[in-house]
Amino acid sequence: MTANTPASVDHKLGFAAPSPADQRRYPPEQVYAAGMRHHHIANTAYPIHHQTTVRPYRVPHAEVKEVTRRAWEQTERLGLYVHVPFCASRCRYCEYTVIDDNSAGAQRAYLDALLREFALYRALLDTKHKTLIGFDIGGGTPAYVSAEAIRQIIEAARKSFHFSPGMAISIETTPAIAEREPAKLDAYIEMGIERISMGVQSTHLALARSLGREYGGLSTLERAVCHIRAAGFHRFNIDLMYGFAGQGLDMWRRTVEQTIALDPEYITLYQMRYKGTRLAEQAAQVSLEQVNAMREAAALLLQGAGYAATPHKNTYSRVAGDEGTSDYLTERVIRGTPYLGLGLGAQSFSPYTLSYNAGAASKSLKPYLRALERGQLPIQDLYHLPAGAAMAKMIAVSFYFGQIHRDAFEKKFGVSLEQRFGPEIAFLLDRGWMEHAGPYLRLTSAGARRFNGIVALFYAGSVQDYLIHLDAETASPAPPLREAA
Repeated sequence: MTANTPASVDHKLGFAAPSPADQRRYPPEQVYAAGMRHHHIANTAYPIHHQTTVRPYRVPHAEVKEVTRRAWEQTERLGLYVHVPFCASRCRYCEYTVIDDNSAGAQRAYLDALLREFALYRALLDTKHKTLIGFDIGGGTPAYVSAEAIRQIIEAARKSFHFSPGMAISIETTPAIAEREPAKLDAYIEMGIERISMGVQSTHLALARSLGREYGGLSTLERAVCHIRAAGFHRFNIDLMYGFAGQGLDMWRRTVEQTIALDPEYITLYQMRYKGTRLAEQAAQVSLEQVNAMREAAALLLQGAGYAATPHKNTYSRVAGDEGTSDYLTERVIRGTPYLGLGLGAQSFSPYTLSYNAGAASKSLKPYLRALERGQLPIQDLYHLPAGAAMAKMIAVSFYFGQIHRDAFEKKFGVSLEQRFGPEIAFLLDRGWMEHAGPYLRLTSAGARRFNGIVALFYAGSVQDYLIHLDAETASPAPPLREAA
């Protein structure tokens, strides 16, 4: 296999042979330093710099359909994500696939194409014999489209898959929609949607408006929550974001306090990731020290209010025994369960492949629509992964919960975590940055402050190489970290 030739897919599908770059391993100290230096890009979003790191595994377009079929044929349990790329407007911090045209015509054309994509997978994979263990409808803002459009999406999913008993469907909304359109919330409950997540991000009105958020302050949030509760939702999450330039620590604490007062079951904290957003030039204004101070301040407030999470887990839950995340994400994080993504720019991860639908890079609807009009899977890029890259993908997502399930890893890859990452784990255990906790290898509080360097230790060799040699001018300084008081 050469640098520009995909791994052979002529034989029975398994992991691809690793590229020369992915056969390299670097000293843990060097990788850790690179992850800390480039803390704005070393995180759970994996892989990094697709143009070089996973390019050798790209499957030729003519083989995409057959490789997809074989990659999924033995998978019986999977998650489903359906992407709805419409919003009232694109927020300045948004890195996701959102399109500018949100007209009724664009929405109708998109829904028709999405239903055709469901039909293509039904025929190709005989999906009715596959069981969904989680189903998320995300975006964008899926609540932006009509309730009837959401109903048709759920009906297509029920027609296409077997739903695991007790599985909860999850959907996303905004404060403005929840406040102004309570009938949609009622309709979601009637459709069988049990979990709802509302993107608040900041309760500081000036900051929210500078980010492009559309709501009028605390009164809007309070009315939105009243409507969510009146509809009958008992699994309610609020998303907050931290690490913005100009977002002071006191401002952030106040946001967390005001969100706790809204009394959701779960609160999820997202660190601002600047790459690919309209705020990318501000990344250097936010130090790792500032980010850690915000994360730790929020943890103290949330834990004091009865919300629990392990170190560096980004979702806090006040419901005992409930991780707080959707069924879809919980299975992905803990067990590395394969997931199928439908819709514009959606990502799918089978046991051996990683793929991105059309529109992932261009954020344009036309290529996605054209593919489905021709009766083709709308896959823009399909990568037949080697084991190391698949391991890195699973582990990066595991760090949403700040821990790696060792038994799930071994079941998925046929090798223990310690066998595959012995030097890296020894490096972390010796410094007290991770510890064994039952079936998990878990971050400690000290390790949570060094997450960006730690997660990089589990990346594939090509991605480690990219971070190590990335121009130092693009990095934010990573000063020696103080320990939390």
